[in-house]
Parts: sequence; structure tokens; C-alpha cells
Amino acid sequence: MPEAPVIIIGAGTSGIATAACLTKKSIPYIILERENCFASLWQKYTYDRVHLHLRKQLCELPHFPFPPSYPHYVPKKQFIDYLDNYVKNFNISPLYNRAVELAEYLDDDDDDEKWKVKAKNKDSGEVEDYYGKFLVVASGETAEPRVPEVQGLEGFKGRVIHSTGYKNGIDFKDQHVLVVGSGNSGMEIALDLANFGAKPSIIVRSPVHFLSKDMMYYAGVLLNYLSLSTVEKLVVIVSRIVYGDLSKYGIPFPSEGPFTMKMKYGKFPVIDLGTVNKIKSGEIQVLPAEIESIKGNQVLFRDGKSYPFDSIIFCTGFKRSTQKWLKGGDDLLNEDGFAKGGLWKGKNGLYCVGLSRRGFYGANLEAQNVANDIASLVGSST
Repeated sequence: MPEAPVIIIGAGTSGIATAACLTKKSIPYIILERENCFASLWQKYTYDRVHLHLRKQLCELPHFPFPPSYPHYVPKKQFIDYLDNYVKNFNISPLYNRAVELAEYLDDDDDDEKWKVKAKNKDSGEVEDYYGKFLVVASGETAEPRVPEVQGLEGFKGRVIHSTGYKNGIDFKDQHVLVVGSGNSGMEIALDLANFGAKPSIIVRSPVHFLSKDMMYYAGVLLNYLSLSTVEKLVVIVSRIVYGDLSKYGIPFPSEGPFTMKMKYGKFPVIDLGTVNKIKSGEIQVLPAEIESIKGNQVLFRDGKSYPFDSIIFCTGFKRSTQKWLKGGDDLLNEDGFAKGGLWKGKNGLYCVGLSRRGFYGANLEAQNVANDIASLVGSST
């Protein structure tokens, strides 16, 4: 029955950031990871061309800056190298292939209140028990790929994958590919497909803000001097000047600003890397309607139109897994598994890192806050 003051669930970037911060405070921990490596999203489930969309200073993990030689926008390979060095530097050793099945707070004995975590060892098949006074949920915003139910999908004659299974467009050359989902992943995968000679179509059912990396960067700079609403208005004006009226290409313009939509709905603006030009040139087709059904290779849409496709790529996001195994924690996490109101601390020694939809920068601050808070409580109890 392994026991440590802190149990961390998840060895993604949030989990290893928390582990590093606890190490700086000399607080022992156990970190459980269901995959066979740390940062599995980056190592196993991202496409080849992906780069960090924000400048490296905003994406650093705690207590470990990026090398000065790294470019402003770090590519996938260099980011994985950075994470590898991070884990080595802080001597982080996750217990891999541990799928958490239950985490519950035991308060039967007032003198020995603790968290009990049951995890299945996928190597041995055994269920193991772990105990700790504090529990940190760092299982990530991208725990389980989500594919919507579509009538006839199981009979589709071509290839069907989630964005986590996409690497590059080599195998899709000359194919008609339907990209379902118009967030950053969908837009970038459509661009990648076009660059590899495929014929992508992307479904865009809701208004989209397009911003460039420079717009995002200078917006961050201006926020040091101007209000959020003022910066947002400026960004919207610049975006309209740069990209023009995209409604004639099937992309409606939002009635709310990009930062407002991010805060209210968790909807990120799309960082344009060349997709808009491909849409304007006709190399990427925009389809405005939702899928009604699929028959063979023919996809029928709710506007009555239908088109044949060779492959379908679902860029439809993820579901959190916490509701499946966390008993309690309703004061900290909502029904979708996100932190309520940006919280990072709940009751009975429960914490979360990386679930507030604030990216690397937010997770960095949360990891430090959690370690500092646990250190103060450990110190007060000794």
C-alpha cells in the first residue's frame, strides 16, 4: 500500500510541473500515469507540424526556462526535448500504465484522514491502492478523444480517425477529406492536408475569430497598459483589416470578441497559420451545415446537400475522465471536469492543475500555488 504526502494523477505537462514544484519544496509525492510515457499527448497524439501557438516565455514550465537558442514558437520535437530535460532535471519518475479507477477521501478516522486511490496496473492486471493526505488532479483537459454519434458512420467505406490519430497528410494525397471541427486543430489539419495535396473540406457551424501569432503577442503586450475590452476591440479591428469579410466564404463573424468568447465559453480564437489563404483560394472548402447521416462514402448534410469523401477526420475535442473515478470534488470541478471559476483548491486536501482552461501559463501558476499551499499545511502540521 504505497503512501506519500501527495498523490498526483496524470503525468502530462501539468502533472510534471506540479511534481517539480513539490520537489523544490522537498515534499514527497507519487505520480500515476495511465499511459506508458510522460506528456503522452505531445509524444504520441499530436500531428507533426504542430508548434506552440504562444511565445515560449508564456509556455515554460515552473523553474525551468526554455533554452535561449529555441525559437519564439517552439516546434513539437524541441518541446518534447524540453520536457524530457525537465523530467530528468527534477528526477520525476511517474508510475506508468496505472489507470485510476477510484479516488475517494477517507474520513472515518479523524486522526488519519487521507485520500485513497485505486489504480489498475495495466502491466500486471492487478488493482493497486495508494494513499496520500493530498490529491492533485492533473489528468488534463484532453483526457479522452470525443467523436460524436453520426448515423451511418460505422458503415463509412473510407478511413475515420480522431485528430489524435493524425500525423501528416502524406497518406491523404488526392483524397477528398472531411474535417469535422473548426477549432485550432481542425483548421491546422485542413491546412496540412492541403499542403500535402489533399482536397479538404471543413465544417464551420459557428462564428470564428482568426488571429495571427503576432496579434496574440502584441495583445499580451498591450494588456500591460490598456484594459482587456480596449485591447479586444483593437484586435478585432486589426483582424478584420488583415483577413477581410470571411462570411462570403462561409465563416460568420462573431458578435462577441475573441477574449470574451474564451472566458465565457472556453472557445479559443483560431491562430491562423495560412488556412485563411487556402480557404480564399478554394484549396480548402468550407461547409456550413451539420452532418445528417452517412451512407457508404456519401455524407449527407442538414442543408440537404451531400458530398462524397474518402476519409473523415474528427477534430471534435476531448472529454475529461474525472467524473468516472473521482468521488467528491463537486466544489472544485464542474460536471465537464473543468475547474469552477478558475479554482485550484477544493476541500479535504483536493487540488487541480491544468483544468482552468488557461493554458500553460495558468497551469504553471497553479502548480506553484498548489505546492506552496501544501508546503504551508505540511509545515503547520509538524
